[in-house]
Amino acid sequence: MRSKDKKQVNLIAQNNPKSPITEQYRLIRTNIQFASVDEDIQTIVVTSAEPNDGKSTTSANLAIVLAQEEKKVLLVDADLRKPSVHYAFSLSNIQGLTSVLTKKMSIEKAVMKTAVPNLEILTSGPIPPNPSELLNSRAIEATIHHLKEMYDYIIFDTPPVLVVPDSQIVANKCDGVIMVVSSGKTNKQSAVKAKELLTKANTTVLGVVLNGVETDNSNYYYYQS
Repeated sequence: MRSKDKKQVNLIAQNNPKSPITEQYRLIRTNIQFASVDEDIQTIVVTSAEPNDGKSTTSANLAIVLAQEEKKVLLVDADLRKPSVHYAFSLSNIQGLTSVLTKKMSIEKAVMKTAVPNLEILTSGPIPPNPSELLNSRAIEATIHHLKEMYDYIIFDTPPVLVVPDSQIVANKCDGVIMVVSSGKTNKQSAVKAKELLTKANTTVLGVVLNGVETDNSNYYYYQS
């Protein structure tokens, strides 16, 4: 499932709901719901330490399994540098999050439906010249507040932590973060550094998805922190 092409995001939770891998995504869903007992977890950032660790695949499949439990879910592509969500769901990216943040379009008009019941998508929109500034604006705070009134869960697919500060910026405005690392690929020191940066962003690290582990029945594990 690991690929150098960001366009290749495997929607296994939609295409093969009985797969052992899909079951692992359901386990992530369950852990999030248990974590929500004491604290309201509605907005979740998914990121990684490094590129190509599988964070977009995790974002998409987590959104799908949450929607399959009849929750109203929005998947937001907040990777304003190398967006991939629109490729995964075969959607247009002419307008999206950046259109909303620059007040060129309302949220209601920018959001798109998918073939998955209860799941809607807000693509990245046109790539801006100032992604970090746009994500650190009052506009994104107002947008998140509005979305929380519309959806049960909002999943933000964000860039790798060690590449740009965007993930930390968005994480600071959300309820929690899931970090994705890739077995045999992600440098251990990089993963530790990424977690430290997220912690400094004053956010809750909900857990880590370890991707690419070869076992008898799955290549995904989830570790709650």
